[in-house]
Amino acid sequence: MRRIRIALYGVGVIGSLVAKSLLEKEGVEIVAAIDIAENKVGKDLGEILQLDRKLGITVSDDVDAVLPRTKPDIAIHTTSSFLKDTYSQIASIVKHGVNVVSTCEELSYPYATEPELAKRLDMFARKHDATILGTGINPGFLMDALVIMLTAPCQRIEKIEVTRVMNAATRRLPFQKKIGAGLATEEFKRKMVKKEITGHVGLEQSMAMIASALAWKLDKIAIEPVESVIAKKAVESKDIKVKMGDATGLRQRAKGVKNGKEVIILDFQAYIGAEEEYDAVTITGVPNVKQKIQPCVHGDIGTIAMVVNSIPKVINAPAGLLTMKDLPIPSAAVEDMRKYISAFL
Repeated sequence: MRRIRIALYGVGVIGSLVAKSLLEKEGVEIVAAIDIAENKVGKDLGEILQLDRKLGITVSDDVDAVLPRTKPDIAIHTTSSFLKDTYSQIASIVKHGVNVVSTCEELSYPYATEPELAKRLDMFARKHDATILGTGINPGFLMDALVIMLTAPCQRIEKIEVTRVMNAATRRLPFQKKIGAGLATEEFKRKMVKKEITGHVGLEQSMAMIASALAWKLDKIAIEPVESVIAKKAVESKDIKVKMGDATGLRQRAKGVKNGKEVIILDFQAYIGAEEEYDAVTITGVPNVKQKIQPCVHGDIGTIAMVVNSIPKVINAPAGLLTMKDLPIPSAAVEDMRKYISAFL
């Protein structure tokens, strides 16, 4: 039985972490690496991953040359958060009949914000007998797929509240800068206007996925403006010191309204110095369901696992653009990954 052949499209921070995880897996092999960054093209993947050995895989910027030659079963796509930016990239993979798992946040449920692009991508994937999935830890699991599974024992649901609180000090420096940690409040506001701070991408997608799974027709989805979280005392991470009164991170909420009532509330908080980290889901209904994970699931680690563990699910799935609600219950693929695939030669 041959190994699953995997191509990497994007070997930045997340793509590199995915690659390292795959190198530890049985039953898989990385056969190609694609990136457009000049400082990566032409280099051996082992060098990009800062390994002590070469892998014999040269990073290329020519997807149309690489995929026919290497014939991967699936590509791991890790480049951008927005479907408008990634549509052509994903289509360039799919036209070769290659399945795709992507970390593009909007792709987790693109029907919410890019319905026409989603429809086109679904038709294109079916035409080329390929499956596409957008996933990650959030969106992709904690604030949507997990919530959907927790509704299963409910006879009636009145309201769903989901909260994710992260201590950003445990995350990478780029993430801390992305949420505005350490900025004076006025500078935080200026960067928000310039869209240098964008908040969490995925609340609308998570909201729409939950509503779709429950067959709820929402009157509207309201994404509230990003708020700065102000430090009540001096706090710091390894790289950033936050003075009292400055922004230590951000908070953003989304509300789903049905028949004039708020039926879904998503609350995302990420800031340096959070005293309690957790992922919580509260379902008010019959019966009530309360779930709390402490500390919260680590974003990078969880995202890498979601992407890698989705590989068998996507290979087993029918062609088209799918979301996490369309797949079987997710699970870890901790043994030879080929064992999790129904028919693989």
